[in-house]
Amino acid sequence: MTERLSDTARKTVLQPLLESGWTMVDGRDAIHKTFEFGNFIEAFSWMTRAAIWAEKWDHHPEWSNVYKTVEVTLTTHDVDGLSALDAKMARKLDTL
Repeated sequence: MTERLSDTARKTVLQPLLESGWTMVDGRDAIHKTFEFGNFIEAFSWMTRAAIWAEKWDHHPEWSNVYKTVEVTLTTHDVDGLSALDAKMARKLDTL
């Protein structure tokens, strides 16, 4: 079962993500990042690749797309906050 990140895990897991452009969401235990692409096709292709991983890991982002911009928010609804799955997904999204 997925668990909410402990204070110790947060220091270890979240710091590298914050350094790579992820930010904490005000009023929620969630992280957010804006991804910019060259055009709509690049953005949508990235979302398609991300969707395959999200489905494989059964962990789906909150996201929206406008033209070449994709806004992503990650949180684990089952634990009402951040879990290791969010960190794993964030790292994957950064590498796609």
